[in-house]
Amino acid sequence: MKGLRVPSRGCFKAAFPRVEWKRVRCIEPPELPFLPANGPRPFTVGQSNDYSAEVTGSLSAAEGAYDSVTGVTSESGPEGGAGANVANTYALQLNTNRFTTLACSSSPNPSCRGWQQFVYSSSNEVLFIQYWLLRYNTTCPTDWISFSFSGSSDIYCYRNGTEAVPVARQAITNLENLRLGGSANAAGNDVVTMFVGGTTAMAANVGSILDLGTGWRVAEFILAGDCCGSEATFNAGSTLVVRTAVHNGTTDAPTCRLEGFTGETNNLNLVGTTAASIAPSPAIISRQSNSPGTAASCQAAEGIGDTHLRTFSGLFYDFQAAGDFILAEKGPSFAVQARQVSGAPRWPEASVNSAVGARMGKTRVSVCLPDRLEVNGEATQVEERSPLVLPGGVDISRTGSVYLVRGPRGDSMRAKVNDGWIDVTVGLGRWPSKVRGLLSSTNGRVNGLETRGGEVLTEPLSFKELYFRYGDSWRVGEGESLLCGKRVKPRNPARPFGAEDLEPELAKRTRSTCLDAGVKKRGALLDACTLDVAVIGDAAAADAFVGVPAPVAVGAPP
Repeated sequence: MKGLRVPSRGCFKAAFPRVEWKRVRCIEPPELPFLPANGPRPFTVGQSNDYSAEVTGSLSAAEGAYDSVTGVTSESGPEGGAGANVANTYALQLNTNRFTTLACSSSPNPSCRGWQQFVYSSSNEVLFIQYWLLRYNTTCPTDWISFSFSGSSDIYCYRNGTEAVPVARQAITNLENLRLGGSANAAGNDVVTMFVGGTTAMAANVGSILDLGTGWRVAEFILAGDCCGSEATFNAGSTLVVRTAVHNGTTDAPTCRLEGFTGETNNLNLVGTTAASIAPSPAIISRQSNSPGTAASCQAAEGIGDTHLRTFSGLFYDFQAAGDFILAEKGPSFAVQARQVSGAPRWPEASVNSAVGARMGKTRVSVCLPDRLEVNGEATQVEERSPLVLPGGVDISRTGSVYLVRGPRGDSMRAKVNDGWIDVTVGLGRWPSKVRGLLSSTNGRVNGLETRGGEVLTEPLSFKELYFRYGDSWRVGEGESLLCGKRVKPRNPARPFGAEDLEPELAKRTRSTCLDAGVKKRGALLDACTLDVAVIGDAAAADAFVGVPAPVAVGAPP
């Protein structure tokens, strides 16, 4: 059905096994605003906090679906954006990026942009398209409705497409059988399509309202509140695996952007990192859940234990130097550093993180042992369940001994403060992305390492190349530090040091601790865990390796 030609403007339905469109009566969609994102980024999904898929060139179509739905037994939300929650009240939205449009030509605001939504409203039982002129800032054109956010003088304008097709209210337990699609300028029309099992509904509207086809590059698919900035509330234990597929005439995997566009939300959290797919069509796959999970990012890298680094491309290697190092930097807007201290005198060839810090725009945030948080050099307290929102779009939250620092572009630093060491995870709000530092790989190669001066080193690296040529190049220079606490004397280990260098009895005992914790039985992760439990002297060091997927590659100097 997706490949079947759009017959004309209007409303249509089709039912398996007949591969043909049947014209049906169009209905009036609700004149309710399905809002654009506005205000601070939340921690639940929606209101700019979501994963979107970006392509080069222009999108001709996109589609959202669920690869899996687990633990979902109920969902509710307010009808019409207000009042008590009602079961199975939600909207499926396929949202575009903001784009330039001739429809803004009468606006006095040069920043006016168009925005378009393909929407299924469950409570109104309708499938339709909603169009927006963002910050139009003058009297809206004929047939457009004016809207302003509370406390703002900006004027927004919205209208619905004239063609809207009825689709019955769908129970949330049928979510895996639902798919929402949108296309731009298909035979001159903008088309919204919804698949409900073997039945398909379609509404085709004239494509010249905003001329989306010239500026559509990003697609967001979301289940959220049914209009007006409301929230869709899932039962506890709900997890959705979301697939956002894009079509731009290539088979290239899309870029992940940790950015959303709608003002509606749900009560789930983005969990973990996205995956990219090119079959059956290019897509990003992401996870939303209200069960515990790792921090959200398009791609993540980490430095754990004493000290094991996993790069954004999946290379796993030990780096036991002491001093301040650049873990990752992405231009002037984002950087993360770590201070590694020696395990001397007992373990002189090992090191752990004693401080980590990030720069996000003009904001500097640092965490150092034993448990000190600094913002722009000042000691700061963050209470659990009370995130600190800073100027410039940076926020800091705390859960137990774990701090999460998020920037306005989705980049993040997660610092887990342990008894004597800090594990750090760096998350990127865009992937692929140009990033440099100890957690980066280069030239598209998992094991390609690049010095700060741009020299590309080939594997396998010798011990001296790893520490004196590569590692030393990424030391933090004078005046560059983002870290709280005192600098330590720079030093490199005298030799490689791994689990095989432990006393046999100690290695046996700590390996058993790791296996008992659930670390996989063989490979680099078990060896790293064995070393950490021994050197750190704490069984809790094994936690960082439990449930972690095997590295894409393992680097170790001969």
